[in-house]
Amino acid sequence: MTMSEDRRILRTQKKLKEALLALLQEKALHELSVTQVTQRAECNRVTFYSHFTDLNALLSAIVADYLQELQADFRKSFENRERFASTDVERHLPIFEFLYRNQFLSALIIRGEVLLGSQNQFCESLVEISANELRLEESSTIEIPALNYFMVYGSLGFFIHWVKEDFRESPRAMAEKLAELHGRMYGGAVVIEE
Repeated sequence: MTMSEDRRILRTQKKLKEALLALLQEKALHELSVTQVTQRAECNRVTFYSHFTDLNALLSAIVADYLQELQADFRKSFENRERFASTDVERHLPIFEFLYRNQFLSALIIRGEVLLGSQNQFCESLVEISANELRLEESSTIEIPALNYFMVYGSLGFFIHWVKEDFRESPRAMAEKLAELHGRMYGGAVVIEE
């Protein structure tokens, strides 16, 4: 496959993803058809089916892209650091800024109403990084994997609240609140060098 073919495939997939997201702002997923998506994307059904099996597969691809970007922004929170305090607002801020920039899709994923399991995928993507790239500074009688899951899934509740409040507060205000909560649970973490 040539580079121009690769670009064409990526461009077509991007148009289909954008079309589905635009339509989801108008209707529920179960009310949409492949035909509606292809018409919005200005392509045909054959093209759609050469890339995706159905609308759920297209939505799953959108969520996968979103989670990759989320992980990249999460990594930014400790980039070029050896350690950070749990109360460090700047450590939490990139995730909130990412959610805020992607409000519509963040709400769909965090609510978990459109794609079953999307809340777990969201959390697992954060757990993966925490488990593999960070470690607590202080020792704990609680197993680190259990603490990691508690922190991430507890933060999910915080994100759900923000979504339900329609992202009313700023990312910084939310990061400050989460930093305060995390500060009550652990002191700090160290970035694991590869």
